[in-house]
Amino acid sequence: MSLHAPVSNAFVPDDSNTRLLRDAFGRFATGVTIVTAATENGVAAITANSFSSVSLSPPLVLWSPDKNSRRFSYFESATSYAVHVLSADQDDLCWAVAKDVYALNDRDLKLNAEGVPVLENCLARFECTKTAVYEGGDHVIMLGQVNRAEMREEGDPLAFYKGQVGRFTAH
Repeated sequence: MSLHAPVSNAFVPDDSNTRLLRDAFGRFATGVTIVTAATENGVAAITANSFSSVSLSPPLVLWSPDKNSRRFSYFESATSYAVHVLSADQDDLCWAVAKDVYALNDRDLKLNAEGVPVLENCLARFECTKTAVYEGGDHVIMLGQVNRAEMREEGDPLAFYKGQVGRFTAH
């Protein structure tokens, strides 16, 4: 047993301390995904760590884009999209997409049956039809039915923790 307890920072979330709340949210480690959709200008892509499975029957997933994002309109209007779970060796894709909505336009991507551009060699991919959108404060919660899924048998995930990306290795 330790003689010194870890320092804790308790607070009531409000508009004056959103940075503290963001930092507290960042204590929850997540995977990193890239969501893609087809647009008039090419492949729109966004990184998202707010991804979760919802249901096996029917197969549903959710993700939550920021309504204030310059990329939001592409995904708000898309009826189909693909969610790609990144592996630790795909951090270059993560950073490229974080910087540029059209970062994937110069890559050789396949189109699925709905015309959505899909990345190869991710840990997992979920090709979805948007079924519902729910308000969630400054974000929306997009619910998608999984039409097709693909996964790799091997590989470590790209993880997001405290604003940083890195490798998570299971023991």
